[in-house]
Amino acid sequence: MSRSLIVLVAGVGYSTHMWSRFLATWVVVFSLVAVGCAYSPVGIPETLESHIDKNLTFTEVLASPKSYTGRLLLLGGEILKAKRLKEGTQVELLQLPLNLDQEPTTDFTQSQGRVLVLHQQFLDPATLTPGMLVTFVGEVSGAIIEKMDEVDYHYPTLTVKHWYVWAPATFDDRRGGPSFGVYGGMGVGGGIRGGRGF
Repeated sequence: MSRSLIVLVAGVGYSTHMWSRFLATWVVVFSLVAVGCAYSPVGIPETLESHIDKNLTFTEVLASPKSYTGRLLLLGGEILKAKRLKEGTQVELLQLPLNLDQEPTTDFTQSQGRVLVLHQQFLDPATLTPGMLVTFVGEVSGAIIEKMDEVDYHYPTLTVKHWYVWAPATFDDRRGGPSFGVYGGMGVGGGIRGGRGF
């Protein structure tokens, strides 16, 4: 009788130990998933990411920029040209959809149009060469009409809050790059291509 009791108690102890290990394993798994969900490949600080309107599309902003003034938007695109202004550096971008790594795709047929982005830092336009890909968080500031060739073009305008420039693609370039945002914080860009942010 006493031997049966010992075996029963030993069995309960073993089950409790296994259950504890099972729970600990799942706590670690859920923690990693939570961290993965919060991680931004382009280093957007959490304090800024929480203010991005994920339901707002570029198409909506393009149709009525003034309706969305003050809203934050995550966008990507290819640099077409850049110029210095009194208030900062203006960059003209061809909008491109973002992939899962928040990198602009290079299927130009998917572009919805052009956008003018004001970076409030004074950047040398020579460092923002045509063809570079960028991902940024911008605050919608309105719209302006400027000439595109011989035609008036209605550009939505955004002010940069976070800016990430992707390095040119190479086969063996798998390095991440630092990324800095206006709201503070620092991240590392990952994926196949590295980059730099400011």
